[in-house]
Amino acid sequence: MRSSFSKLATVFVTMAILLPASTTASASTAAPGGTATKIAGKRGVIVWGPCEEDSTVECGTLAVPIDWSKPNGPTVDLALARRKATDPSARIGSLLSNPGGPGNSGVDDILRPSGFSKNVQRRFDIVGYDPRGVARSGSVTCSASVYNKMPYPVMTSQADYDKWVAFDKELHADCRKRTGPLYDHIDSANVARDMDAIRAALGEDKLTSYGVSYGTLAQQMYAELFPNRVRAMVLDSNMDHSLNVKAFQVTEAATVQDSFDEFVAWCDRDTDCVLHGRDVRALWKGLLKKADRGELYWPGDTDRPVSAHNLLWLGVVLNEAPDWEQEAKVLLALDGGPVPDDMPGPPGNGPVDGDTAELPTAILCEDFNLSLRNYAEYAEVMRSSNRQAPDMRYNPMPMGDMPICQHHPTNNPQHRLRYTGSAPLLVANSLHDPDTPYAWSANVARQLGSKAVLLTYEGWGHGVYGMTECTTAAMDDYLISLTAPPKDFRCPAVEPEAE
Repeated sequence: MRSSFSKLATVFVTMAILLPASTTASASTAAPGGTATKIAGKRGVIVWGPCEEDSTVECGTLAVPIDWSKPNGPTVDLALARRKATDPSARIGSLLSNPGGPGNSGVDDILRPSGFSKNVQRRFDIVGYDPRGVARSGSVTCSASVYNKMPYPVMTSQADYDKWVAFDKELHADCRKRTGPLYDHIDSANVARDMDAIRAALGEDKLTSYGVSYGTLAQQMYAELFPNRVRAMVLDSNMDHSLNVKAFQVTEAATVQDSFDEFVAWCDRDTDCVLHGRDVRALWKGLLKKADRGELYWPGDTDRPVSAHNLLWLGVVLNEAPDWEQEAKVLLALDGGPVPDDMPGPPGNGPVDGDTAELPTAILCEDFNLSLRNYAEYAEVMRSSNRQAPDMRYNPMPMGDMPICQHHPTNNPQHRLRYTGSAPLLVANSLHDPDTPYAWSANVARQLGSKAVLLTYEGWGHGVYGMTECTTAAMDDYLISLTAPPKDFRCPAVEPEAE
């Protein structure tokens, strides 16, 4: 859910990603999570100027209402970045790229080397933005002193549940106070309205967009709210906004287990795996038991043990590209073997330094009602997830965020996707995705009916644009010429290479 959409860097963060301390947003200006631009926002107009980080990229801001039901009320400045089409004579228009997360910066995506093909770069101005509540667009900011009281994410009793409810009440009040009025308006339906404001400010009659992972939810909401303003829309590795809390967690558990199974199968067949010939499942379960006892430490980091919950993140992030060779080396090192030169830092998250922490998980809470009645209901969700994931137990990304969302207002609750436009939408997913299950994209395509084409990548990883020549060419043809692939189009798997 939280990837950016060139291929992911292998970093160990949670969906409730913790970013460096940043200035708090007021009712009229966004918090500057970076230095990409100092241009003041203006309603309906983007004033572009060179980005401070890279003068070949243009940066700007667009003022939009904090509350879209009060269009003349206080505003927030959305931060944007743009790489102009490399061949102006062949330019089609602007391509709006939707970052994932929640919490990923679209401005940072544009400042990095583009993940889009040279043909797409030639034909489109590629535009990225920080969604409301993220980075430079009024980031959700909380006091570190409150955030650092967060209980352990896995509950084992009603007392644990009650502790989480009390903590959430304190946390959300603190974050709302620091963030300002924007805090209550950061759901994906509001982001979709921002997308339409960006479209209009760019001078486009209809929207051409690409989104991946959590960014697909804002696109789905755009298709619902502005069905006749869609030119082309790629939905890569989809969120399924029709699932209740139990179905959400159980399908996530099944998909992270599937990705772990694929890693084990690779290790069994490929001698490049440093664990080849060993019982990888037994090794993994031994590491989890050691973590459960508080006895597992990350090589070179003996300040605090690695919890079992944080250890599970290895099964997510190292299967996103995937990077199976690295995954095997890390597990061997944790089992007392040699520590590779490129050993990453500890997985998961923990207490933050400084005065503030960012909490984009609040965005998830406003899009998905993940509240539970009591510990008994939580325990049933966990048991069902455990049955689907005998090795992984559950997916630590949504399971770790669910406690944070208890009794949080949900502005954009789950519902089946309703799209009445005529433009076909391209839905894509890999069969073996540790973050967004293939079943989610298949279900989104079913909800769209004849207005969707489902592109299936028969391989592995999260975010299929750029994964193979087949997946990229199909998406490029659609974005450029509006030629969608045939119904139920499939791209063959390509064995991942070592990073």
